[in-house]
Amino acid sequence: LFIDPGFPVNKHQANVIGAPYEHFDVYDYRGDKLKAKLESYLCHGDIASILYSNPNNPAWFCFTDQELQVIGELATKYDCVVMEDLAYFGMDFRKNYSVPGQAPFIPSVANYTDNYILLISSSKSFSLAGQRIGMTGISNRLFQSKGDNLEPWFGSDKFGYAYIFGAMYALTSGVSHSNQWGLAGLLKVVNNGSYNFVDHVKEYGDRAKVMKKLFTDNGFNIVYDMDDNQKIADGFYFTISYPGFSGVELVEELLYYGISAISLITTGSERHEGLRACVSLTGQERFPDLETRLKAFYKDHH
Repeated sequence: LFIDPGFPVNKHQANVIGAPYEHFDVYDYRGDKLKAKLESYLCHGDIASILYSNPNNPAWFCFTDQELQVIGELATKYDCVVMEDLAYFGMDFRKNYSVPGQAPFIPSVANYTDNYILLISSSKSFSLAGQRIGMTGISNRLFQSKGDNLEPWFGSDKFGYAYIFGAMYALTSGVSHSNQWGLAGLLKVVNNGSYNFVDHVKEYGDRAKVMKKLFTDNGFNIVYDMDDNQKIADGFYFTISYPGFSGVELVEELLYYGISAISLITTGSERHEGLRACVSLTGQERFPDLETRLKAFYKDHH
């Protein structure tokens, strides 16, 4: 079960291995509405796993502790595994999650269930893009659990061994020794407090704040503009639309002005008019270029 909108490749991965899936756009089911919506899928007994990203790619909303508790408790009740994609670990800049061992702590479903796998990339939060190294955190209970259909496929009936020596060993050639030492060293200084990893990625939030204004000043709308009951945060992504265009049409039209984005259709979103904009490759030195191109677009289309 994909809690959308989400990373388009995840559904491709399910298709490649022939795994059937369900999905829904969670935007209209935040807060108190989430439990009933999730149970409408889980009650059938055929959902093995739940996958979502937090903060969300592409919309950048963040699940609250109340919502994570609902997800966790239902995962326990219906015996399914939550795969929590934490690629943007600690990057909700509305709170300071950078001090190790001190509140506030990064929200996670791991506080509310033992049925979890945390997926932590080094590329975004830890600025190790290109090194192709990440981490998974699995609860001890899930790791030691047994499944009656694991051994024929993965060579072991123990979940943890099946995961590592069955699935991962077959799907990846691993990562270089030097990268492993590099990430281990980075984690060491992050956890002893001598390196503040959040300070080094706050730039993304600063860019998003400026870029959003450039778009809205030139006739665009922010599609996912609210995060439950508060304004959406500034971060790695934001979503845009322009009156009179579908998402697919807007992708093509913006290319003529030297601006690229992806359609939200590919993310499982129900907001087919929208696009996902990413701030990572648009440094502040490019803002005048972006403003010039957006003004030209607005002049030609309003």
